[in-house]
Amino acid sequence: MELRQLRYFVEVAEREHVSAAAVELHVAQSAISRQIGNLEDELGVELFEREGRNVRLTHIGRIFLTHTKTALKAIDHAKKQVDEYIDPERGSIKIGFPTSIASNLLPTVVSEFKKKHPKIGFQLRQGSYNFLIESVKNRELDVAFLGPVPMDHPDLIGDVLFRENFYALVPKTHPLSGKSSVDLSELHDETFVVFPEGFILHQLVIDGCLKAGFTPNISSQGEDLDAIKGLVAAGIGVTLLPESAFNELNPHYTAKVGIQYPELERTVGIIIPKNRRLAPSEQVFYEFIKEFFANIQQA
Repeated sequence: MELRQLRYFVEVAEREHVSAAAVELHVAQSAISRQIGNLEDELGVELFEREGRNVRLTHIGRIFLTHTKTALKAIDHAKKQVDEYIDPERGSIKIGFPTSIASNLLPTVVSEFKKKHPKIGFQLRQGSYNFLIESVKNRELDVAFLGPVPMDHPDLIGDVLFRENFYALVPKTHPLSGKSSVDLSELHDETFVVFPEGFILHQLVIDGCLKAGFTPNISSQGEDLDAIKGLVAAGIGVTLLPESAFNELNPHYTAKVGIQYPELERTVGIIIPKNRRLAPSEQVFYEFIKEFFANIQQA
């Protein structure tokens, strides 16, 4: 069984088309068909059902795909460990982050890190809370920023970097826009603009309102911060956002109002896998992040 055969197999399995896989791999279609045939002969099973030009995984093929993808990730990680052992300053780190920290926190820490380690590269991926957790767990990402930080996950290590309060965002024309703070219960009769169900900020808004004694009346939803802020600016409703989400706020259309009671906050931090060692460049970045925020807290 050759590594090349396994990579060909995964590509064909995910595309369900040999010629499409050949184009992606820059390999002749006949070469891919021959290698997969050799792999099936060695295993003694058929991995694909042929349907004209298309192919579909057999039951055992789906099982084999799951384990093959896990094995290839482990091999790629091992290769990365070797490469970075030779030169840890030439690594590449896959970092995940949620939309709420995209505009300020992430650019700041990456910029500071690059000053000390200019040759280490980054692959950045934005995603939802659950997506980031699963991606670090499944080796799709090396590390991820997120909030709140899962502290009891069986497959992850979570480090809290800081805590931040939630604020209300209201239209500039709103009667409460001139106040420095309000009780959340004062928004009882308002319509709310929130992230869709499944986003962690959706649930945090619901939980905050319930803590204040009411269920929010949700009028609209937006899948990113710009959409949420735009809907509030248009007078569609109000929302609750963590402090780090208020960068680039347009004061002509919206206002940030503190929440006096109940106190609403979240942790923000970084997660890494628990059951595998970080590559050298990843470890350097991880330690840098913890030290960077520790120094901020002490300042």
